[in-house]
Amino acid sequence: MKKLWLAACTAILGAALLVAGCGNSSSGSSGDKVLKVGATAVPHAEILQQVKPILAKEGIKLDIVEFSDYVQPNQALADKDLDANFFQHKPYLDEFNKTHGTDLVIAGKVHIEPMGIYSKSIKNIKDVPNGAKVAIPNDPTNGGRALLLLQKAGLITLKPGTGTNATKADIASNPKNLQIIELDAPQLPRSLDDAALAIINTNYALQAGLNPTKDALVIEDKSSPYANVVVVRNGEQNNPEIKKLIEALNSPQIKQFIEEHYKGAIVPAF
Repeated sequence: MKKLWLAACTAILGAALLVAGCGNSSSGSSGDKVLKVGATAVPHAEILQQVKPILAKEGIKLDIVEFSDYVQPNQALADKDLDANFFQHKPYLDEFNKTHGTDLVIAGKVHIEPMGIYSKSIKNIKDVPNGAKVAIPNDPTNGGRALLLLQKAGLITLKPGTGTNATKADIASNPKNLQIIELDAPQLPRSLDDAALAIINTNYALQAGLNPTKDALVIEDKSSPYANVVVVRNGEQNNPEIKKLIEALNSPQIKQFIEEHYKGAIVPAF
């Protein structure tokens, strides 16, 4: 009877240890460290796919979680559902932290995605008709960036001293009476069916089959300060796995991939 009781206790203890082991999400089945990174599909998740084998050699399994908007990846990171994310530039991150009270920081720069002005009906920016509809991103930083690009194209003039957080209220002159419509960034490619122009982030342009270097009527210079960055919670930027991720993203292999695969539509920032 005593032997049966000991056997039962051993079985219960073994089951408890098994459950405890299943609850450990920091390591994969092979014992590798699991690094969960949120990203938008193009080009961020594509670039991360190239990083997978590099990190695997370092004993790190990269788990890529794809998102279709610009809000959820930061919220998921703040909620500790992710270890890092890769989809945004610093002005957007600064605005998100300010608006949502989060404390997310940059761990490293990766690439620049020049924003462009696109159209299905217009071949030359000088031919934009009076009263034309123009779609821009509705988030503050990308909206301001789009207005600066419209100014660069000679279509509007902004008030002196206006920066990246420009809004429609900052338009000083609009000689063609353009109707500027603010939409969620993922909707902008579809807006080309109704709007004369749409100012689209490169990741969504590529996802819609547009080639920024060929299809954009006007595009930001390659010296654009809007580098896309890897973001983590404050205090975790020096974690070994995060540092390995940045090293991999800034490696010669990834630089070559970006240059050859995107052919100038995306530019390495390292």
